[in-house]
Formats: sequence, C-alpha cells, structure tokens
Amino acid sequence: QVQIVESGGGLVQPGGSLRLSCAASGSIFSIYETGWYRQAPGKQRELVAGITSGDSTVYADSVKGRFTISRDNAKNTVYLQMNSLKPEDTAVYYCNAHIGDYSGYRSWYWGQGTQVTVSS
Repeated sequence: QVQIVESGGGLVQPGGSLRLSCAASGSIFSIYETGWYRQAPGKQRELVAGITSGDSTVYADSVKGRFTISRDNAKNTVYLQMNSLKPEDTAVYYCNAHIGDYSGYRSWYWGQGTQVTVSS
C-alpha cells in the first residue's frame, strides 16, 4: 500500500521561506506526475506547482519566481521550496502523486496536508 506524507509546514513571517517535503512510501515502482496543491479557508483547492517524471514543471502564476518544485527519485520525495512568502500563501498544502506499483497498477494518492501560515 502506498502512503504520502507531507511535512515542513509552519508559521513564517512575510518574506520568509519554507521547504515542504512530500515523501512516498510502500510498494512503489515509479512516481510519475506529482503536484502540490493548496486550499485556503473558504476557497477551492488549487494547483500550486507540478513536476513530471521527466522533470518538466508547471507553476501557478501567483507563485512563479518564488516557488520551486523538485524531486529526489532515490528518496521518492518531492519538494516545494517557497521563498518570499506572502500572507496570501497561507493555506493547507497537499501533495498529490501519480504512482505505479510493481503489478502495473497506477493510481493518484493524496497526503494529509501540512499547514503553512504566513503572518507577522
């Protein structure tokens, strides 16, 4: 069984930085696409950044130039480096990964989320 665990959230002042981690564990043959999403109170969940198995990346306009998504295949981990944080970045951040196991089965998995609060 595959599990996704996010970590690295917390309270940070405006202009500060955080690095989120999304670690996958279990019977993993390959991790294909992975996305970081966020959901602020009263708002819909939105895609923040995504990365493919070929390291192609995509970013929401609101985070371009400030956030960087990367992956460490050896650790089955995807990172989201967040710099120049703004109060409007406050949200619960979720990881969503497309993972295949050794039987050839593929599915999308969500983590439990990690809270990011940007406030002075």
